[in-house]
Amino acid sequence: MMASVDRLQHNLRNVRERIDAAARAAGRDPAEVRVLAVSKTRPAADIRALAALGQREFAENRVQELTGKVADLAADPGGPELRWHLVGQLQRNKAGAVCRIGAVVHSVDRLPLVAALDRAAQQAQRPLDAFVQVDLGGPPGRDGTRGGAPPDDVPALADAVAEMAGLRLLGLMAVAPRNADPAPAFARLAELAARVRADHPGSRELSAGMSADLEAAVTAGATVVRVGTALFGPRVLSSEPDV
Repeated sequence: MMASVDRLQHNLRNVRERIDAAARAAGRDPAEVRVLAVSKTRPAADIRALAALGQREFAENRVQELTGKVADLAADPGGPELRWHLVGQLQRNKAGAVCRIGAVVHSVDRLPLVAALDRAAQQAQRPLDAFVQVDLGGPPGRDGTRGGAPPDDVPALADAVAEMAGLRLLGLMAVAPRNADPAPAFARLAELAARVRADHPGSRELSAGMSADLEAAVTAGATVVRVGTALFGPRVLSSEPDV
């Protein structure tokens, strides 16, 4: 069911106000933090409506849903140019589809995937922006997986991404452990991000925080917060966790 435009406008304003307040409390410029609208399970009409309100960055969890929505929205004459992201786990055989779209990949968590994405990006003749995903611990997701490289493996994985001709390392991404205070986990993530940034100064982005914990992520230095429920409302007919 499509969300009303008034509700989307209210929700977008509320999310932005939460981010701004958290950034100011942390002594940061609110303009440093971008909202990434996670539109998984939502109809393309919701994306159109939110884009009309000025939102330009959208994310999906599944490659099939990503490619379908990109094709649907690309058919809109005169529609705004959107930047697409993939925030779910990625199989190597889907690397080509993601690269042809030019979506930003937030879930690089192993060396074989780095190699597959590099090959696909070079074949598509367009560089691919990527985040290395960090496993911050906690129980697995409802489907038994969470994704993310162990923290000790992250520097070498970041090195591998940065060395690839077809990839651009943007920074790190992580999900806080469930049923725990997110602040300590995000603090550990920020320390690891600083270490990676020291080796790769261009990797200035930090993708962290969701609807329930975005304030803690902004306090820790997040530059991208991935928000679904707080924008679109609770998900229906889905076994995936809200973000």
